[in-house]
Amino acid sequence: MKITVIGTGYVGLVTGACLADVGNDVLCVDIDARKVERLHAGEIPIHEPGLDAIVRRNVAAGRLSFTTDPAEGARFGVVQMIAVGTPPDEDGSADLQYVLAAARTIARHMRDWRCVVDKSTVPVGTADRVEAVLREELAARAASEPDAAALGFAVVSNPEFLKEGAAIEDFMKPDRVVLGVEDARAEALMRELYAPFQRNHERTIVMSRRSAELTKYAANAMLATRISFMNEMANLAERVGADIEDVRRGIGSDPRIGYSFLYAGAGYGGSCFPKDVKALQRAGDEAGLPLQILSAVEAVNERQKSVLVEKARQRFGSLAGRRFALWGLAFKPNTDDMREAPARALIDALLAEGARVSAYDPVAMDEARRIYRERAGIEFVADPASALSRADALMIVTEWKEFRSPDFDMLRERLLQPVVFDGRNLYDPEAMRRRGIEYHGIGRASDAG
Repeated sequence: MKITVIGTGYVGLVTGACLADVGNDVLCVDIDARKVERLHAGEIPIHEPGLDAIVRRNVAAGRLSFTTDPAEGARFGVVQMIAVGTPPDEDGSADLQYVLAAARTIARHMRDWRCVVDKSTVPVGTADRVEAVLREELAARAASEPDAAALGFAVVSNPEFLKEGAAIEDFMKPDRVVLGVEDARAEALMRELYAPFQRNHERTIVMSRRSAELTKYAANAMLATRISFMNEMANLAERVGADIEDVRRGIGSDPRIGYSFLYAGAGYGGSCFPKDVKALQRAGDEAGLPLQILSAVEAVNERQKSVLVEKARQRFGSLAGRRFALWGLAFKPNTDDMREAPARALIDALLAEGARVSAYDPVAMDEARRIYRERAGIEFVADPASALSRADALMIVTEWKEFRSPDFDMLRERLLQPVVFDGRNLYDPEAMRRRGIEYHGIGRASDAG
């Protein structure tokens, strides 16, 4: 099948590469000429495990190619997947200008029937707006090209459910494929497209376009809610002398609840949860139904991003002149994505209080340097051990595997004081006590010294 993917960001590039890997001919369109040039050369602009090998393999096989020409893209694929950004507007709503611009481009250049797929995360009703734009542009073309009036199309909502750091696995072995489709031809085409990824059993869920759009937002909002709920329970656990890890195991063993997204920490970040929670709140406001739970979820998360700074203040008093080692900058492991990352809020707060920061991340160092440039008070070091030198304490913000079992003797010796603020509860408090390390986790019963 011939497929055009508009946008080579995280979703677009993963989608295009995986579809090509099962034998489709995929053309990815992006207006960024430098990015397209890099992709043709086999350079991947994002960090996602396994993606580089898939891209290179399919480029070499001729199944995956890239262009900056939107007309070429519109004429190439019977399936036109829109995977452009939907950044938040000032009011929190999703900015659809890039989605609608992509739809206009398709309509201006298409020559045959097209299945236009909203892959971007979009508010309820976006498919209707995309359909209206397509009809408007085709009507305008018909004034000078009479045949354009006869061109047909269908609009499908097909939200993605990819986890950064595990996106290839998620795409290749999906737990569900949601299709918001109201056209029989488009449904048959989409089922054919996803058939190679569901050979063991059917995972396709067909629904209305509006239901599919809401499903994506509701899924992310539910996961964000679980995180904020556990962070509130962790903060309460500290006050009442309970251990949130025991609580997590106790409630997670209930099959109605499960263990996923029940880990307390320093707050969630990334490109999805913060943006989607805000966008869903905005949708509720526009519908005359304020979503009170999501307002609380967002408020809890923003407060949780300051939890390590608050613990440092309680331990040291003034933070001015102190140096803190920081392990982890990306919002989660296996990505270099620092959008809305808790580490950013932490760094900004420490620098504002006159502290200095020595930071390390296995993958996100270049992105961090781009964000902070030459900002005074922060340095980026080559390895975790270097971050510890001359630091008053260690703060852990991202649960990278290499942080799970460090050399604790080296850690204790390098720090000016053996103090660890663990924003991801990687270590056992009693074990840290035995090692002579003062340990402050999130919601742990025994901060040890």
